[in-house]
Amino acid sequence: MHRLFSRVLGETPKQFTSRLRLERAAARLAVSDESVVTVALACGFASHEVFSRAFRRRFGCSPTQYRARAHTCGSAAELARHAAISERTAPCVGLYRLSLTPTTRRSRMPTPTIERRELTAQPMLFIRRRVEREAIAQAIGECLGRIAAHCQQAGLAFAGPPFARYPAAGPGLVTIEIGMPLAAAAAGDGEIEAGELQGGPAAFAVHAGPYDRLGETYTALERWIEERGARPGGAPWESYVTDPGEVPDPEDWRTEVYWPVTE
Repeated sequence: MHRLFSRVLGETPKQFTSRLRLERAAARLAVSDESVVTVALACGFASHEVFSRAFRRRFGCSPTQYRARAHTCGSAAELARHAAISERTAPCVGLYRLSLTPTTRRSRMPTPTIERRELTAQPMLFIRRRVEREAIAQAIGECLGRIAAHCQQAGLAFAGPPFARYPAAGPGLVTIEIGMPLAAAAAGDGEIEAGELQGGPAAFAVHAGPYDRLGETYTALERWIEERGARPGGAPWESYVTDPGEVPDPEDWRTEVYWPVTE
């Protein structure tokens, strides 16, 4: 189990557990006035000292300094949304886009309902990779882990679930931008770049089912755009709204897909 766990998630069970405890503690520090000791004990640490040492190693500052920094980076509502997103996505950063053997409960994916949406530009941080299609899941797991850690250390508030955007695709390699939307614009750091998810008109669909059938939804979106005399107006992206850890059956997964259009 230990070997399989590490191969799939990219970290040992001990590293996984420690990371989740610290990230949940950071979220509680940001949204509550609980004492540091109360947060430490609630998140499974034996003492204030053990918690403070582990917290500083993870985030580069003390719990008190982190709380002060977080309170300057967003409103109470934005911080509460960040905490909810962090709680939902942190356990499964290595599971998004993972290809699993689907159940046979449904013989085929239902045709998605496609609609036009008017989007508001959304600040984001992302990492760009150029990979083989078979390596997309691994790239997403690695990059989301780095971005989440950076945002936590900088006290940046998430504004939505993680996403993957596809600026270019060739016969063999795919350019993919993996990131998190933010409540407010923030500077990049090294390979972590700042940008925004495109605003304006877009074709929108909800993909129902496992990730390895997302191509069917992209095909349906492309046909829908052409049939209406429009054309793609930017790179499409997919937003991972379902937590694979809480919803184990791939047939029940939902992924929102957006494709900007020029009308």
